[in-house]
Amino acid sequence: MSNPSDLVPVVIETTLGSIEVTLDAGAAPITATNFLSHIDKGLYDGGRMHRTVTMENQFDRGGKTSDPNVPIEVIQGGADPERLSEPPEPITLERTRDTGVKHIDGAISMARGAADSAKEQFFICVGDQPALDFGGLRNPDGQGFAAFGYVTAGMEVVHAIHDAPHQGQSLEPAIAITKIIRK
Repeated sequence: MSNPSDLVPVVIETTLGSIEVTLDAGAAPITATNFLSHIDKGLYDGGRMHRTVTMENQFDRGGKTSDPNVPIEVIQGGADPERLSEPPEPITLERTRDTGVKHIDGAISMARGAADSAKEQFFICVGDQPALDFGGLRNPDGQGFAAFGYVTAGMEVVHAIHDAPHQGQSLEPAIAITKIIRK
């Protein structure tokens, strides 16, 4: 566990309520600094929670997973595209094997395609999601995703977003992020 001075509380304010998160800048300094930089620039103000991944929306009618890997449950959001005049630079992947910050219920993590490609999109785990950790099967490269903190209050808001109306995995309509601030 990091020193208390390395723990940074932030609040994700959405139209469905607030989610308080504590970032672990000691364990995952690159990822936490990246997220805080986007907060300080106001990139998330007016952003949106746009994706909900549930057990039901990852399978086709035949009961086979539509994802090539394993099912998970998360909500995903990101910056206001209008505020991204220049795309953020991708950051180095901080693997859970090195940080010790695991994808348990309420973990906040960076979305990515290839390793070292995360920019500003983030997700929050609904339930424990070990398939997202280093060595997990969700991503074919086995490198996992960069968890960098945990929800400390507002999981009921996470669940409300997770259960919101959606088409496939796209929230319809998206849930607005009014702002994300340091607490």
